[in-house]
Amino acid sequence: MDTANAKDSVVQHYAAALLSIAHAQENPKGAIDEIFSAAQGLSGHVELIGALSDPRVPGERKQGIIDDILSKHASKATVAAMNFIVGVGQANNLDAIATRVAELAAEAEGEVVAEVRVPFELDTSQIERLTAAIGKATGKRVQVKTVIDPSVIGGLVVKVGDTVLDGSVQHRFTELREQWG
Repeated sequence: MDTANAKDSVVQHYAAALLSIAHAQENPKGAIDEIFSAAQGLSGHVELIGALSDPRVPGERKQGIIDDILSKHASKATVAAMNFIVGVGQANNLDAIATRVAELAAEAEGEVVAEVRVPFELDTSQIERLTAAIGKATGKRVQVKTVIDPSVIGGLVVKVGDTVLDGSVQHRFTELREQWG
């Protein structure tokens, strides 16, 4: 088995475990969303993932870091899930595992995941309009998962499977620079 297949297998294995944890919660969809958001939030910090991946950092310290970051914003089940993934040495795969959890949940509903990177939190009506627009553009039923990404100055970046729709201000500036050379 090559390295990519081995990683995919590991990601699939842990994603299935986290999905089982989410399905055991009172609100499975909310738990899946929270797991996705927590993992994306942690994964967005390179130095943090470096520390959580470092075998020289004691497990108790890693757990303390996750508890400090998430305990005020996430359920105990989500904090435990993040601690589990880090504890088994998969901090570097946290983003991929969370994405796969969302994909598995969406597939079970006959939908696909649309990961939307935005500079700020969207309200319910904005997410509903975005879901409808992405569904119309792709011809698929979608579940929108938002990721707050400060590097997206304005606009948004949508990823559905391998398709990326970049409507960010930064992308538009880049296009203008290339056009005007």
